Amino acid sequence: MSTVILGIESSCDDTSAAVICDGYLLSNVVASQAVHEAYGGVVPELASRAHQQNIVPVVHEALKRAGITKTDLNAVAFTRGPGLMGSLLVGVSFAKGLARSLNIPLIDVNHLMGHVLAHFIRVKDEPSKLPDFPFLCLLVSGGNSQIILVKAYNDMEVLGQTIDDAAGEAIDKCSKVMGLGYPGGPIIDKLARQGNPHAFTFSKPHISGLDYSFSGLKTSFLYSLRDWLRDDAEFIEHHKADLAASLEATIVDILMEKLRKAAKQYKINEIAVAGGVSANNGLRNAFYEHAQKYGWKIFIPKFSYTTDNAAMIAIAGYFKYLDKDFCSIEAPAYSRVLL
Repeated sequence: MSTVILGIESSCDDTSAAVICDGYLLSNVVASQAVHEAYGGVVPELASRAHQQNIVPVVHEALKRAGITKTDLNAVAFTRGPGLMGSLLVGVSFAKGLARSLNIPLIDVNHLMGHVLAHFIRVKDEPSKLPDFPFLCLLVSGGNSQIILVKAYNDMEVLGQTIDDAAGEAIDKCSKVMGLGYPGGPIIDKLARQGNPHAFTFSKPHISGLDYSFSGLKTSFLYSLRDWLRDDAEFIEHHKADLAASLEATIVDILMEKLRKAAKQYKINEIAVAGGVSANNGLRNAFYEHAQKYGWKIFIPKFSYTTDNAAMIAIAGYFKYLDKDFCSIEAPAYSRVLL
């Protein structure tokens, strides 16, 4: 008998629902929110209102594309946190109501664990390349920069993480300083492909161990721009692509230096990347280069699995369902939590 899991993701500004059957993806629907672009960042209250508008049609469409009805579901998995509390509450409340109405188990999923387990999503008639345990995963997004030792689906250890800003956050803030708009990641990525990554030099942090820091880089970028603009008011416009390329190269170097150190220290050559910044072209190229140079066996997610999506929540829920790891209807959402 098949095991069918509905996944619901609403941690930030994307409302998503997905259906997984026996580990294979049947549908993955995402509704994004354009309303935040005018504000240069996500506005929590607007995000939660948009989730309320989107959640029912998104779940309906996910079930429709999967070719099933709600009575075929074995469990409902949902993002419990971390994320924006108002956004989380919409998905959590909907998942609880649906699971109770169908009298099926409820499964809470850590959003960060979902990103890591996205590498185990299978699609029928498509070749699957799955990492073997243990493997290292570089999780990089707007809110997280972590090196994770993945020993099993339910056994992960954070080896290093940012002590201040995350990589994606640094990119977004530098993009904003340049007046390029929001979200900054895709804009910087596109510009960087046209620029010289060695045109400018920015300071790199000297943090011991496997932890990251991007606050100093952000400050270095800001002060450098201030000095250059003093001499040329049109400096950003004249050097936009080179600035983006140099910023991206610096961040990628910082990320990969610690990842190399972790791979050597733990003697692991199965290396994965996950999270929104894993869509970055420079970071992906660095993974390919490291695979050739160091013999790494690398795992890079599809672009559709890099940003927040319910497919990763559904696959995490599937593994927890096999372990009968369910949660209570009283389980609250949480805005902050460790992996």
